[in-house]
Amino acid sequence: MKLNKLGESGLRVSEICLGTMTWGEQNSERDAQLQLDFARDHGINFIDTAEMYPVPPSARTYARTETYLGAWLPRQKRDQLIVASKVAGPGRRDWVRGGRTELTRENISGALNDSLRRLRTDYLDLYQIHWPGRNVPMFGVTRFDPGKEAQAIPVLEQIETMAGLIKAGKIRHYGLSNETTWGLCEFARVARAHGLPSPLTIQNAYSLLNRMFDGELAEASFREKVPLLAYSPLAMGMLSGKYAGGAMPPRARLALFADFGERYKRELARTAAEEYGRLAQSRGLSPVEMALAFVRTRWFVASTIVGATDLAQLKQNIDSVKVELDAETLSGIDAIHQRYPNPSA
Repeated sequence: MKLNKLGESGLRVSEICLGTMTWGEQNSERDAQLQLDFARDHGINFIDTAEMYPVPPSARTYARTETYLGAWLPRQKRDQLIVASKVAGPGRRDWVRGGRTELTRENISGALNDSLRRLRTDYLDLYQIHWPGRNVPMFGVTRFDPGKEAQAIPVLEQIETMAGLIKAGKIRHYGLSNETTWGLCEFARVARAHGLPSPLTIQNAYSLLNRMFDGELAEASFREKVPLLAYSPLAMGMLSGKYAGGAMPPRARLALFADFGERYKRELARTAAEEYGRLAQSRGLSPVEMALAFVRTRWFVASTIVGATDLAQLKQNIDSVKVELDAETLSGIDAIHQRYPNPSA
């Protein structure tokens, strides 16, 4: 497994990162242990989780994923692993930390301490703000609405908090997630202005069906030297081929959770996914191989986060690193993208 330099840090992470958001809902603790062992044995050193996981989130399962990972982590050589987690932002779920989700110094620090306890580790290599604490369009919403403006915790306070946690040895670096171009640039600007650490990474959705990062965010990534950790590279399974022809396998995420992943169920998203599937087949590839190999070709991607509900899926995801896309395949991808630009964005 190839290792990539993570931003401006000395960390080197596997080009595939093990995602964990199904653990505790679709996957048992035993499943999680098997996935972790398999990933480790196949060269993955990077594991991403969050206090909010599993997804879809619920009060019943809140933070269960970190607990599952925490049962495995103490048995490993900790210094050989890169472990990332996230602090949930405000809104969305009032049962997270008793509703104390504003990104204040106290709440971020408290959330981290809870995560460290569940993960049974003394530090995190990367601690990410799961989504912004200010008014932003996200999770399939594309229009900014000034009418939703509300008071938010200043960016400086959030950075100062992360800097304090770094100084205390509780985290090595911090990152952003589901962030906008303005947000990435503002965090970097404020950090520089005050002599504080800048964000190391940005974790946003990126796939053949969602290439919003290609534009302004890619420029910001380049100029601020903040690489992307690409999540949902298979567009919640839509690019795996299992939904082709309108199929809805009963154990698939979009079948189990009817109100989840609406952006990937749009008609244009389905149509584009099927065209990508046909292109993959014509090039002698599986849809999974082509979709994941494409994300790896992007210069701004430091690691691709994959998730699986069984070992067969995980093996297929990991094996995709053996695939290199040729010019004709990339040209075919571009042609489809021109017809269906970001149909799930």
